[in-house]
Amino acid sequence: MASAVTIDSLVAYPVKGCAGVAVTDAEVTATGLAHDRSFMLVDADGGFVSQRTRPAMAVIRPRVLGGGARLVLSAPGAPDLALDVRVDGPRLAVSVFAWDGKGVDQGDEAAEWCSAVLGERCRLVRVPPEHDRVTSGETPGSTGFADGHALLVASLSSLDHLNARIIERGAQPVPMNRFRPNVVVTGWAEPHTEDRVRRAALGGVEVGFAKVCVRCTVPMVEQETGRRDGPEPIRTLADYRREPDGGVSFGMKAAVLRPGRIAVGDPVHVHAWAT
Repeated sequence: MASAVTIDSLVAYPVKGCAGVAVTDAEVTATGLAHDRSFMLVDADGGFVSQRTRPAMAVIRPRVLGGGARLVLSAPGAPDLALDVRVDGPRLAVSVFAWDGKGVDQGDEAAEWCSAVLGERCRLVRVPPEHDRVTSGETPGSTGFADGHALLVASLSSLDHLNARIIERGAQPVPMNRFRPNVVVTGWAEPHTEDRVRRAALGGVEVGFAKVCVRCTVPMVEQETGRRDGPEPIRTLADYRREPDGGVSFGMKAAVLRPGRIAVGDPVHVHAWAT
């Protein structure tokens, strides 16, 4: 009998580039899991700060409390920072790759704490109430401060296949958190089945395929320590997951077609496959 296809785990990333928060269930809005990439660190020019160049961001651990009214940030060697979230207030001009928009500045205390932890000047901003960012891809959608899409979906079979290849070459396997997915699916026998999904129900949420996820250098960052630990898994992905336009891929990016609730253990029903 074929295994049931279900949601194995759910992870939100309240502050873009910082540690993820595993949840057992969540509300999913048009922009993704509740609070996902609602906050972002920006440099003096308003550009987003990323693990690509600051791997230590991985050990900044956010907690969203009171339904989004409070944000607590923790990091090794630093006192916790507890903030009353500024939902509205002074805006900063911010950018994520080619997208330019606004972020609500979270104040000097937040800026000083984050700057001290990272060792460089930065400020913390939140998605403003008027935020309206349309995403690209096969299925358009919306997102907050994510790189480009509402959800990143990956499967355990894809990770198992990758790790088998990594082990074959004598290297150490990697955990799923290297890829920073929002939704991890279990039960698909074939690796990278998520690439062929075009429309699916994840629990009470309907999603549409936007594009495969071309990976940067972040999967080479050990998420528990905030240290770069390459060349895996990018080296092995380059053996069999090269994309025609460059780079290697793992996981798929999706747009939210119907918001709702989602929980670990919920069934995954694919309504349309790539032809």
